[in-house]
Parts: sequence; structure tokens; C-alpha cells
Amino acid sequence: MKRVITYGTFDLLHYGHINLLRRAKALGDYLIVAVSTDEFNWNEKGKKCYFSYEERKQLVEAIRYVDLVIPEENWDQKRSDVHEYHVDTFVIGDDWKGKFDFLEEEGCEVVYLPRTPEISSTKIKTELNKK
Repeated sequence: MKRVITYGTFDLLHYGHINLLRRAKALGDYLIVAVSTDEFNWNEKGKKCYFSYEERKQLVEAIRYVDLVIPEENWDQKRSDVHEYHVDTFVIGDDWKGKFDFLEEEGCEVVYLPRTPEISSTKIKTELNKK
């Protein structure tokens, strides 16, 4: 069984997220999604989410492409997650290109997928704030 993992906040879930998860699942048999915790988002990323971690986790769990949701609690856990969950492929948006190549040293393929260009949570928040 080929295992794939991806990471994200997944606040204001939209079709760009679904596209990412669908394409990630197509790369393997089992998709693990690490959803950033509220504490990690606030303390490390400086992001405040509309939905709580538990709410975002429930939303992501409901997506048919997703097999398992785990918490993302810090930047450094990716290496240990690859080993703990026996991950074959790490997938993330191409705006992170090159940032996670170190996972290849762990025997994990790293794939940077193009984002859905016309949508993002940041764009949604910006447009809502204008109205």
C-alpha cells in the first residue's frame, strides 16, 4: 500500500483544498492529512482561524479522499511523521517548492502540486473584508 501525506490549515475549506486532496490521493492508496492545530497556527504561523482545529478536522475527515487526519503541532514533525506512518510520498502546494526536499533523505518522494490559481483562503478573507 502506497501512503501519501499532506499538511495544511484547511480553514474556510474550498474547492482548491478539494483539488489538492483529490490529486494527493491519486498518488497513492492511503491519504493522511495533517491539519494544523490552533496553537501551531497562532504561535508559529501568526494565523487566526475562523474554525477551530476540531471543526477543521471534522471537515477534512468528511472528504472521501482522506483516510486519516492527524494534528500538525510543529514544523519539525514532518520527518517523524514520514517514519511513524510509513509514508511513501509527501505532497504540498508548489508555493513551498524546495522547502521539503530534505524528506527525500528519509526515502520519501516529495511532490509539489500546482495550486488552484483562482482560489485561496487568503483571497476569500480579503474579498470578504472589502464588502
